[in-house]
Amino acid sequence: MTATAQPVPTPGWGAALAGLAAATVATVATWSVAAALFEAAGPGLWRWTLGAVALAGAVAVLLVYRPALDAWRCSSRCAASADVVEKRGLAARVRESAWTASGTSFAILCALALLVFVLANDAAVQRTFFQGELIGTSTLDIVRAFGTNLFIAVVAQVIVLVWGLVLALARLAPGRVGRPIRALAIVYIDVIRAVPAIIVIYLIGFGLPIAQIPVLSGLSQTWYAILALTVVYGAYVAEVFRSGIESVHPSQVSASRSLGFSHLATMRHVVVPQATRRVVPPLLNDFIGLQKDTALVNVIGTIDAFNQAKIFSANHFNLSSVTVVAGLFILITIPQARLVDRLIARDKARGA
Repeated sequence: MTATAQPVPTPGWGAALAGLAAATVATVATWSVAAALFEAAGPGLWRWTLGAVALAGAVAVLLVYRPALDAWRCSSRCAASADVVEKRGLAARVRESAWTASGTSFAILCALALLVFVLANDAAVQRTFFQGELIGTSTLDIVRAFGTNLFIAVVAQVIVLVWGLVLALARLAPGRVGRPIRALAIVYIDVIRAVPAIIVIYLIGFGLPIAQIPVLSGLSQTWYAILALTVVYGAYVAEVFRSGIESVHPSQVSASRSLGFSHLATMRHVVVPQATRRVVPPLLNDFIGLQKDTALVNVIGTIDAFNQAKIFSANHFNLSSVTVVAGLFILITIPQARLVDRLIARDKARGA
């Protein structure tokens, strides 16, 4: 048998040129935007501050040339080298450096586009969404109202965990005896998931008081919001629990039943504990969605952060207070999203 000849790596001049071109475009764009902003700022301290910041950004962009020039140097060394192994290593480094320069340049261009958008039309976008005076005036009241959102989210999450598990077990009820229960659970889950959450909140928040149902008609708007979100997210969480329960190997159930455990005892002591550990990441994703949907409760008059922000917006004809609400949701949501990523990575590492 004859060995197949390995192809000799090319120097990658095209990739190196692309990296240099991307770095040049990003640098020129940064200097152009910096010059335009410096001229538009007018005389005074603001102009010099803006100029210093723009200059720092331009210097940072020049650092993009480092991987671009590295790609060019490696291309030259690759072309001059006679060692195939060395050429392969240099060619790989050319591609990596060129893509690094191109990717960083693209990110800088996106940031510049966002900056131009915010400051365009005499900074109309900045004044509309990021007016410092209104943000400072409204923040304290909005933070206080945001406590209502947090209360609704925490209480609803606790109730949803129980209600979703009950629905999941009902949908998995075995045999002919469990058929009616399964049917009811399926109908509930399908119908609720098909209806937008804001409609469910509206129907419960206004419908129950109008219907004068004993006990339920006397609840506060906050508890109507909790009830509505429980109804909605119970259906989604039930499907998460069901997928986790069905992921447990059937041999676990068979072994438990052979030891004399009933169906409920098997679920309680064997299946559900294993399923719960597996569904923690998707459960956290659903709860992140629930937290964001607490902003929908403003449709029934609950004075939450969004409603408080709308009051400021209506009084000042400006949306900067709503930006404060967005910032608060970002502050509580992003750490949870990173926690979900960490849990998923841990589960993958454990499985490997």
